Amino acid sequence: MRLCSRRPTRVPLLTKCHRQLRLQRTREHRDWTMDEWKRVAWSVKSRFLIHHVVGRVKVLRLPGEQLLPSCPAGHTQASGGGIMLWGTFSWAALRPVVVVEQTMKAANYLNITADQLHPYMVFVFPTGNGIFQQDNAPCRKARIVLEWFEEHTDEFHLMSWPPNSLDLNPMEHISDVMEGQLRAQTPPCPNISTLRDRCLDIWYNLSPVMYQKLVASMPRRVAAFLKAKGGAKRY
Repeated sequence: MRLCSRRPTRVPLLTKCHRQLRLQRTREHRDWTMDEWKRVAWSVKSRFLIHHVVGRVKVLRLPGEQLLPSCPAGHTQASGGGIMLWGTFSWAALRPVVVVEQTMKAANYLNITADQLHPYMVFVFPTGNGIFQQDNAPCRKARIVLEWFEEHTDEFHLMSWPPNSLDLNPMEHISDVMEGQLRAQTPPCPNISTLRDRCLDIWYNLSPVMYQKLVASMPRRVAAFLKAKGGAKRY
């Protein structure tokens, strides 16, 4: 029957309501031009670990060789620790990335938007036509945060974002690129300080051509969402 054992593809966990909202929000942007997409600043919070967990790993060995140095898969408690980065980019520019030192709560997120996001949006979109994208995490939907955005609607607007839609956010591809570059470096990160320095170095050396291509992909992403009727898509 030509059936093969495969790892399941990781996709957002979607309910019927999620799919309906994803489809509804996507329809709002189906006719956007590239000039409109260039006005969007994308954001994401990404975690990078010292010891990256790659999932199931198989080794070829003979009976009795399970403890040879080349056979076990070593692990550390909590993957050895990691850091959380919050970043934003648009067609025009990357902004300085923020290292999140503590759990992201509403007050912490409000400080980031006021101290980091606000000057970026004012500088990149001085005419007040910028649009900021954020996901629907609880800290971003808190009353004090939404009230802050309301107070600054004359400087930029907040994009209406569908739930469970990381697969629509081009910022996720930047996180994947950073993860790949981080794991390609040798020797591996020995500590949190080195991990932080390497992640910041990778971020500040990202190519403008790369993230501009991600913005240019948005019409195709929206078309794929519509074709999937709000369901999971491969992009």
